[in-house]
Amino acid sequence: MRIKRISFFVFFIGLAGMATAQQSLPVPAEIQAAFAKGTRAKSGKPGAKYWQNTANYDLKVDFNPASRALKGVVEVVYFNNSPDTLKLLWFKLYPNLYKKGVERSTKFNDRDLNDGVKISALQADGRQLAQDAMTIDGTNMQLKIAPLAPGKQIKLKIDYQYDLNKGSHMRTGQVDEGSHFVAYFFPRIAVYDDIDGWNKFPYTGDVEFYNDFCNFKGEITVPKNFVVWATGDLMNSKQVLRKEIAGRLAKAEKVDEVVDVINDQDLANQAVTAAQAFNTWKFDAKNVTDFVFATSDHYLWKSTSLVVDPKTGRRTRVDAAFNPIHKDYYEVIDFARQTVHAMSYTFPKWPFPYAHETIFDGLDQMEYPMMVNDNPVEKRQDAITLTVHEIFHTMFPFYMGINETKYAWMDEGWATIGEWLIGPMIDTTMVDEYGIAPTGMTSGTKDDTPIVTLSTALKGAGAFTNSYPKPGLGYLFVKDYLGDELFIKALHHYIRSWNGKHPMPYDFFNSMNEGSGKNLDWFWKRWFFEEGVTDMAITAATKVPGGYDISIKNKSNKPLPVDLKFTFDDGSTEDLHNNIGIWEKGEDQVIIKLNTNKGLVKVELGSAHVPDKDKSDNVLRL
Repeated sequence: MRIKRISFFVFFIGLAGMATAQQSLPVPAEIQAAFAKGTRAKSGKPGAKYWQNTANYDLKVDFNPASRALKGVVEVVYFNNSPDTLKLLWFKLYPNLYKKGVERSTKFNDRDLNDGVKISALQADGRQLAQDAMTIDGTNMQLKIAPLAPGKQIKLKIDYQYDLNKGSHMRTGQVDEGSHFVAYFFPRIAVYDDIDGWNKFPYTGDVEFYNDFCNFKGEITVPKNFVVWATGDLMNSKQVLRKEIAGRLAKAEKVDEVVDVINDQDLANQAVTAAQAFNTWKFDAKNVTDFVFATSDHYLWKSTSLVVDPKTGRRTRVDAAFNPIHKDYYEVIDFARQTVHAMSYTFPKWPFPYAHETIFDGLDQMEYPMMVNDNPVEKRQDAITLTVHEIFHTMFPFYMGINETKYAWMDEGWATIGEWLIGPMIDTTMVDEYGIAPTGMTSGTKDDTPIVTLSTALKGAGAFTNSYPKPGLGYLFVKDYLGDELFIKALHHYIRSWNGKHPMPYDFFNSMNEGSGKNLDWFWKRWFFEEGVTDMAITAATKVPGGYDISIKNKSNKPLPVDLKFTFDDGSTEDLHNNIGIWEKGEDQVIIKLNTNKGLVKVELGSAHVPDKDKSDNVLRL
């Protein structure tokens, strides 16, 4: 119960000296160069000379689920919008993660390794290129081309094939004998940007991806009875699905209730796809960073839709495609729908940007534009948090074009705070503490590097904490400090400035500063750029006239919220919350004045979302 006669005052003791509240961030040379060139602005907005390259991909794939052989032809028109003349094109051959002899971060079973991607023909602007024009090094490929001047384009055609992995499932591969999740299945041109030039980081299986915004047309040919789900809009549902199945799908796009697009009886009767021996599924996706597909001959398909933009009435269809034996998946459609609704109306309170979102029952926990590859789980809460986390990635990195390879925290941190905030909206009994304890325990250790450390350089526990909970906590603490309304205003400023583009860390920091009208560098610097333990303590509770003085010591440089619970001699309790602003001026100790006429018997410090390395000094009994 609340005690109305209690009031609180906070006094600051500058034991560590009065640090200036406005600390400038260290800016590396490549960012300073971008400011000087005008491609990025110190305000956090794209500069007047900002540019990015793009491409149109036309993908035609024959996939044999029995042999896992994938044969494809990709035609791509690449647009050089940069101010530079390009004499080489760098490609990503992500399936070569499974090629024998290629460097990878995780050991795969030898039986899962293969000969990688084989390119049988390559044309540039209609001219056949010799094999020695390309150099393949693991998951990277370089292609020599005639100089491509600024503002010009090149048309390429590549014939290729490879065998999809059966085991060692790393974000892609066979799920079971009749189901496959197929990602990274085509040669794609790497990002060339204003910061690093070509993205030359090899894909070794740990750090994730950085791709340009492109347009994709995909044609996936599979045998009869295999359904295909993919990025983009299905353009020929009436040609590949039985009439009644296509009708249910069309209905699902218009109604709020859940529709069983494919039910048990349909599977038993093998009455799902068109009757011809092979069906070609055609998809179209515009301005997205990737294209993937999944297929199965024995999955149920539940679908529903909802209005995500009340101004236009635009709807998003939400799908769950899953093996009937996985009972947790029967609720996933509800979790997914509620996540899309919460993202559109509550946090980040931005209309869900895509026409559909498909949760596919796979063997991983990985996100793609409009698609998710999620393994079944035993606990309901895990199914909720996993569904929320992966769908939340729709905004970060896909809508925002983040360089996950270098800055995993710029998207994983958002997906983490997304599950913390949205999970309890789905199940009000939930308190998701994902990664909080590891953050506290590993703070100040050898694995505790600054969050801005490149993801490619992270080792040990820091590979997790730096990417997920630590940045998530940073976002959560700033939200708490600014208040919901101002935080959403600042976040929307960032989204409007950078959606469909490639924001870097300084674009985010500066954009949030400008959007909120507050210089938050004092927090960004200490939380994102510096090392140090996360640890606080109650050092004293002193009886004074009219109440008590509670002394709180911050034993680190990290600004942390101060949550106190007071227990009084009559058995009543009272909670008090102070946001990170309590440490804004750099003090390492504060005194909280408690005005009460009751006897205080116990003070407790801490909350579920405040990592504290040493909790032995978090309780004081009087």
